[in-house]
Amino acid sequence: MTPQTVNGTRAARVPHTLVLLFGMMVVAWLMTWLLPQGSFDTVQNEAGRSLVVAGTYAPVDDRVQLSPLALFTAIPRAMADAAPIIFFVLIVGGAVGTLRASGAIDAGLGRALHLLAGHPGWLIAGGVTLFATASAALGTSAEYIPLVAILAALAVSLQFDRMTAVGIVLAGYGAGYGVAFLNPFTVLAAHEVAELQPGSGMWYRLLLFIPFVGIGIHHVWRYARRVQDDPARSLVAGLPANIEPVTETLALNGRHRACLLATLGTILLLIWGIGWRGWYLNELTATFFGLAVVIIAIGRLGASAGAQAFVQGAAELVGTALLIGFARGISLLLEDGQVLHTIVHGLSIPLQMVGEHLAAVGMLLVQTLLNLFIPSGSGQAYATMPIMAPVADLVGIQRQVAVLAFQFGDGFSNIVVPTNPVLMGILGAAAIPFDRWLRFVLPLLAKWLIAASVALVVAVAIGYS
Repeated sequence: MTPQTVNGTRAARVPHTLVLLFGMMVVAWLMTWLLPQGSFDTVQNEAGRSLVVAGTYAPVDDRVQLSPLALFTAIPRAMADAAPIIFFVLIVGGAVGTLRASGAIDAGLGRALHLLAGHPGWLIAGGVTLFATASAALGTSAEYIPLVAILAALAVSLQFDRMTAVGIVLAGYGAGYGVAFLNPFTVLAAHEVAELQPGSGMWYRLLLFIPFVGIGIHHVWRYARRVQDDPARSLVAGLPANIEPVTETLALNGRHRACLLATLGTILLLIWGIGWRGWYLNELTATFFGLAVVIIAIGRLGASAGAQAFVQGAAELVGTALLIGFARGISLLLEDGQVLHTIVHGLSIPLQMVGEHLAAVGMLLVQTLLNLFIPSGSGQAYATMPIMAPVADLVGIQRQVAVLAFQFGDGFSNIVVPTNPVLMGILGAAAIPFDRWLRFVLPLLAKWLIAASVALVVAVAIGYS
């Protein structure tokens, strides 16, 4: 692949994710012609979820032949099939758009970072925790890019370096997505595909949140102390950057505080609704729309300006919505061509041979590799969970464990894959070369993957569901 420059950072030029997904649709269509066609018997459990029955795979009597036209008709069918999660994503985008337009995100995070500036240890611990919490609850990511310059300036003022600043942002982002407890773009999407109650199993993810964020804090802190003791050990020593120390704080007014409190209240309401009222996508979508209305009112955006902010926020996620539809098209073609269960059967054989615990770790590795090609969390959920959920049934582990493996694989590797525009945007904002970043972050990724493997083994052992 030919390298290209993104905000001064060298990256690999790769096709757009939509191109990659359509290419995978073509591969799926070819599989319907090349692979044996077959199916498992299925049963419904007490929750009404369809489960495949181990040992019942058999070839079908009548082979289906999909014409090339099926490639194109699958797209609108897939968009319609995934409509609930697509509309949910768009409404969430609109709500976040109004919150951003109110200034609450920038003012809140910026003010928090400035308050921590006089306490180097708390800046790192508090900063990583702030970004991790925002990503875990709301799925925020690109919103961090404008804050990189502020944080880099604070880090330089404290005799750290801008690599420390980027480490704070991306360690929080990676940990937040990896052990997200309510991320609408990954957790809730994967639960929808795996036929699980959205947000279910939150207690275990909340328990994991603390140690995984702690690993990120420790990694950044060790590096920052090393740079403080000897600036020559900085990974960006000698590289030019226009980063100057700053002392100004962002204005956080009463409207910003009210908007942030409304957002916190919404998150708590969602947790209550999911855990105690059995809320599903309709209720969750309505709650986020309600948040948008409240933000427009208390943020004094005005009806028209608020609507424009809502539309703009939703528009920013149209690409994600399309990725969800195309990803659903992959599994739709495999289902129509009667080879989805053939693939599930083929994957389940080696995983059954290594046992339940190693099978869960194997799922983690597969999802980590796939994130190189499908950096969209929602897209990856719709592309892989139709396969991984029934594989989990056959291997003998809970589908909740398969969703956790997806989360880990997608979230942690977000901070190393060059196809992730958020990563490259953050590195570009701080003028961090990609190769220098890898030297900093690969040990952290290794720590997270080892811890994730242990967490998956424990999840299998306790029957996490």
